[in-house]
Amino acid sequence: MNRNSTLKADVECGGTQIVAHAGLHALGRFADRVGLGPALSTAIPWAGERAPEHDRGVVLTHAMLMLAAGGEACSDIEFLTPQSRLFGPVASDSTLYRTIRNITPTVLTDLQAATATVRARMWQRMAATSGTATVVLDIDASLIQIHSENKAGCGPTYKGGFGFHPLLCFADSTGEALSAMLRPGNAGANTVTDHLDVLDAAIAQLPDRIAAGHSHGDDSGLVERKVQVRTDSAGCTHGFVHGCRARNIGFAVVARSNASIHTAISRITAIDDPRWQSAQRRNGDNAVRSEVAEVTDLCDLTNWPTGTRLIVRREHLHPGAQRSLFPSTLFRYWGHYTDADGTPVELDAHMRAHAHVEDHIKRLKDSGLERFPFTNLDANRAWLQLVCMSADLVRYLDCAVMWIAVVEAEARAVPSGGEST
Repeated sequence: MNRNSTLKADVECGGTQIVAHAGLHALGRFADRVGLGPALSTAIPWAGERAPEHDRGVVLTHAMLMLAAGGEACSDIEFLTPQSRLFGPVASDSTLYRTIRNITPTVLTDLQAATATVRARMWQRMAATSGTATVVLDIDASLIQIHSENKAGCGPTYKGGFGFHPLLCFADSTGEALSAMLRPGNAGANTVTDHLDVLDAAIAQLPDRIAAGHSHGDDSGLVERKVQVRTDSAGCTHGFVHGCRARNIGFAVVARSNASIHTAISRITAIDDPRWQSAQRRNGDNAVRSEVAEVTDLCDLTNWPTGTRLIVRREHLHPGAQRSLFPSTLFRYWGHYTDADGTPVELDAHMRAHAHVEDHIKRLKDSGLERFPFTNLDANRAWLQLVCMSADLVRYLDCAVMWIAVVEAEARAVPSGGEST
């Protein structure tokens, strides 16, 4: 049985015909080279005496290509069908539907394990994940509007809508969606168990060397690579940060307004207070209208893990500014708790990079996240997994292209007969 999602094709200039989805062929070819189809095939059992006509790993790989192209329903798989010269025989939408409907929670767990195997091979080759730098994970949730009450697992949202409220965890260095939990629209934003479950699932997706020592109760001596998780204020709970500490994982969580923070900020509200330092822009220059200060010694952190710090940032008020930690007519105050080392300015700049998660979620919404086509909850959970795997496949190809460009640039820079440094 053929387990490749594409056929070999030569690219030539000229000709009179236009080949649709040629870019998806490159993505599918890359998926075949990294062994994605065979890995998924081993995780999906089939019933009957003979193997199915369409290998299930290839069916799911074609589904990922469809999602990467902006598909949002099983019927969109038919856009690949006319290009049999590129993708070979493509399964029908009904075959894709049955394949996803047959993904039980046990099979989904096996698919995630197969994905982790492919991910480990990719992380060995990506510069963004090599070295000894801390692996940063970002957790965030997003509301998905569903216009039907017939889908299992949906619920009303706090914004007055109806749908799902999935919780996702991304790798900051690559933008990969490491784990995702499909929750009803009325799921709590700051539920500790959900955050820890998503974090544990993300750790399980990391290569063994990085995941070592980061399971609950592990000895800190087992840690080979540091891991840190960043969240918005939904993760600002004692249960979550202590759960991170129990997993030897660092944390950086957006602070919520409380009396202790009010007291600390009120003691350094003077514009010329020496604690305030100019914030740092993305290019490393000092910001003009933003300043940072550490108020750890002025705040009660008794219930927080040992070594927790509180970093506060203030910006001049502007139209449309969001709610502030501290009432002021001059500044908007924002802060976060962290147990990381570094200067207040460095930690503030690092925490603001959590905003990358919005771009990651937007990519998922452009590739199938905003429409769950099944009424069955398990099938929609499998759909969410496919959406994440499709986005990760695109990220892998991006990293591979960048790596090739760097290698070619270095080769051109080496004089004839010389050696690269």
